[in-house]
Amino acid sequence: METAALSLRYLLSRPLSAALNLLLLSLGLAAITFVLLVQAQIAQAFERDLAGIDVVVGAKGSPMQLILSGVFHIDVPPGNIALEAVQQLKKNPQVAQLIPISLGDSFGGFRIVGSTPDYITHYQARLAQGVLWAQPMQAVLGAQVAKATGLVPGGSFAGSHGLGGGGEAHTQAPYSVAGVLAPCGCVLDRLIVTATESVWQVHEKTTALDEEDRQAMQAEREVTMALIRYKSPLAAVTFPRFVNTTTEMQAAAPAVEITRLLRMLGVGAELVRGLAAVLLLVAALSVFIALWSAVRERRADLAMLRMLGASPVKVAGLLLCEALWLALLASALGLLAGHGLTALVGYLLAADQSIAVTGWLWLPQEGWVPALAAGVALLAALIPALGAYRVDVGQLLNSR
Repeated sequence: METAALSLRYLLSRPLSAALNLLLLSLGLAAITFVLLVQAQIAQAFERDLAGIDVVVGAKGSPMQLILSGVFHIDVPPGNIALEAVQQLKKNPQVAQLIPISLGDSFGGFRIVGSTPDYITHYQARLAQGVLWAQPMQAVLGAQVAKATGLVPGGSFAGSHGLGGGGEAHTQAPYSVAGVLAPCGCVLDRLIVTATESVWQVHEKTTALDEEDRQAMQAEREVTMALIRYKSPLAAVTFPRFVNTTTEMQAAAPAVEITRLLRMLGVGAELVRGLAAVLLLVAALSVFIALWSAVRERRADLAMLRMLGASPVKVAGLLLCEALWLALLASALGLLAGHGLTALVGYLLAADQSIAVTGWLWLPQEGWVPALAAGVALLAALIPALGAYRVDVGQLLNSR
C-alpha cells in the first residue's frame, strides 16, 4: 500500500506529462471500446432481424438495397412488383411462408409498412396496448414510434408521401391507432404496421381521377417486396435462380448480402483499430520516455530509499506501480469515453430512425481493455524499472 501511495504521488508530481500519457492511452482504449460495442450491436441487430427470412423477392436492382430496405428499413426499395406475381410465388411448393411488404408513406419520419399479421407474429412481438388492426386504415405502432409521437390507441394520424417524411400529407385518408407494440428490440420498434389494403386505399384515393380509374388501379395493385421462408433448405439452391431467370423480379439471399455488408463495415472497423493501435504505440513510447526521465530525475530519491532499507525490487516496483496507475485511470476514462461515443452514435441513428445502438451495454470482451492497458503500460515501464533496480547507491553518494 505504501508503494502504491508513493507511486501515485510521484505520478501527480508531473501533472502535464501524466495528463498527456493518460490522454493518449485513453483515446486508444476508447476507440477499441467503440468498435467492440458498435460491431457487436450491428451484428446482433442483423442476426435478430434476419432470423427466419431465407430470401427477399422484389424489383430488379441492387440485392443489398432490397435487403436493407425490406428487412432493416434503412434504405429505399428499388421499386414495386405486381401483386399477381407475388400470389403466384406464394403457391410455389418450395415456399413455406410469404409475408408481403408495401412501402411508400411515412409519419414523423417513421415508415408505414403494409403487411399481414404474420409480419408481427414473425418477430414474436406482443401488444402493450390495444389490439391488432381488424380492418384497413387501422395501424399498430412500434414502441419507439409511440414514444416519439405520443400516439395511443384511439388516436389518429395522416401519413405523408415518401419514406423520409416531409412529403404531401394524405389528410383525406387518416389512419386510426389500434394498438401499440411492446419493445421487442427488433425492427418493428420503429415501424408503423398496417394492412396491405390500407396502403392501396390511400394511394388509390389520392391519385384516382374517377371510379373507372380506381378500378383500373385495383386491377394493377402492387407490393414492394416479399419476405419468404423456405420449406426446405434445399430450396436455397433452386428458388433464387428460378425467380431471377423466369420472372421480372429478383431474389436476394440475406445471408450472402449481409456477409458482404459486414465485410465492408469490417474495413472501417479495421481502420479504427489501426488508429487505436497507433495511439497505444505512441502512448507506450510516451510512458517510456516519461518514466525513463523520471528515473534520471529521481536518482537521488531512489538512492535515499535504498539507504532507508528499500530493496531493489521495491524501487523498481515504484515505477511499475506508477505505470499501473496510468493504466487504471486510462481504462476507466477509455471505457467511459467509448460508451459515451457509442451512445452519441446511437442517438444520431435513432434520430434517423435507423438501427438501434446504445452505449448502455457491457460486453464480456471489454474485460480485455484494462488488461490491454496494463500490458502496454507495463511493457513501456520495463526498461525504466530495470534502470531503477540497478541504481548504484555507493556511486551516487560518491558523486555527491
